[in-house]
Amino acid sequence: MESEKNGTRRLRDRSGFTLIEIMVVIVILGLLAALVVPKLIGRTEEAKKTQSRIQIKNIEQALGLFKLDNGFFPATDQGIEALIKIPDAGRIPRNYRKDGYMDRLPKDPWGNPYVYVSPGAHGDYDISSYGADSAPGGEGEDGDINSWDAQ
Repeated sequence: MESEKNGTRRLRDRSGFTLIEIMVVIVILGLLAALVVPKLIGRTEEAKKTQSRIQIKNIEQALGLFKLDNGFFPATDQGIEALIKIPDAGRIPRNYRKDGYMDRLPKDPWGNPYVYVSPGAHGDYDISSYGADSAPGGEGEDGDINSWDAQ
């Protein structure tokens, strides 16, 4: 009788979680996931588009400095590569900065180079990222991000 009470007491004194406690925690985590996950889905594409707009603005600032120093924008055939090294073809800039205008040329968030045209159809130059599909046009995540679009 005495050993039976000690065995029961030892079982009750054990620390740990009961099945019901574990189930309650799983239900709470499931509810939290159901509320949070839908808000996070779709945010990655929005973040990529925002990053692309910021990179285009940075390229535009470097182009502005290039023009300020040299009096013109790089031509399409020189490309935005003219911002990191002096062009060796076309109109050669006379007051090119020793270290260039950018450390490196960024790729768009989908890993593609930006498309640069000068003179552009929408101004002195056009800069575009073709989005996830890497092709002109498209909607949603495949939509283009352009320097001339109002942000």
